[in-house]
Amino acid sequence: MANVCTKLTGTVRSVRLFQIDGFTLVAKTMSTTECIKSRWNVDGYEWEIQCYPAYYDPHDWVDFKLMFLGEARSSNVRASLGCLLIHPRIVSHVVEKTVSHVFKRPKDCSAGISLLRPGSSLPVPASLKDDYLIVQCTITIVKELPEPANPVPVPPSNLHRHLGELLSSGTGSDITFVVSGESFTAHKNILAARSSVLMAEFFGNMREASAGRVVIEDMEAAAFKAMLHFIYTDTVPELDWKLEAVATLAQHLLAASDRYGLDRLKVICESKLAGGVTVDTAATTLALAEQHNCSHLKAKCVEFIVSTPEILDAVVATEGYKHL
Repeated sequence: MANVCTKLTGTVRSVRLFQIDGFTLVAKTMSTTECIKSRWNVDGYEWEIQCYPAYYDPHDWVDFKLMFLGEARSSNVRASLGCLLIHPRIVSHVVEKTVSHVFKRPKDCSAGISLLRPGSSLPVPASLKDDYLIVQCTITIVKELPEPANPVPVPPSNLHRHLGELLSSGTGSDITFVVSGESFTAHKNILAARSSVLMAEFFGNMREASAGRVVIEDMEAAAFKAMLHFIYTDTVPELDWKLEAVATLAQHLLAASDRYGLDRLKVICESKLAGGVTVDTAATTLALAEQHNCSHLKAKCVEFIVSTPEILDAVVATEGYKHL
């Protein structure tokens, strides 16, 4: 497959009606070398459709040819002529005939298209107004499309990496959080851009607006650190571990994300907890889901608890259920 060459092509098509009034008279008075011409411009090329009506008598056919009048912009021009006979007194042979040709120079001409087979002549017109011939002609040109230029490779976004490094280094930090005895430095502008709650705290009328140090109560340091990393990078690497190892962190992080209006992080935690409800975590997770309005997580917990009488009894016996 590595050696296959693909040629990109497209088509340009033009359709018109070719009408000859007084067709019977024209066919009987013109010689077989005379033709009626119609010039078209398709895709910037000049074309000429030639109709030879004298072939109608005595051989019962009308001949159409396509002539190329322009200069090929490339080595050659591939085109076809399609002809469809349209006449109120003919209904049995309405079939489009097509001839294709590769035109290389001006006045190159295609082979002829015979619309009426020998022995199937046109009926005698009932009146002069019915003495005509209409042919729907279609010129189709095959264009070779230019090969698409190789795009300049664009490296993937690394904004999250740079912001993560900024958080780790603490360069330019202007706020310090104290959580469970641990200190975390950060940048007010970035925090406010990600959290409407922190926007109100730092740039509203709250006392934290001018503070350089904020003490946060009722939150685990590990949960705050993971939340801070998410604010800067939009990722939570800790939640990539198995749920058994991070169930408690996911619960604390869900509460923290709800507290600070981090909706995406909240959904990530809810999805993580919903994917692995166990007897030990069902009651505490249910209480958490109810408290923080997580309807999907709540439904998963209830579904698990009542799934069997044995599981229900086991959950009721847990410390979490007593607190619930």
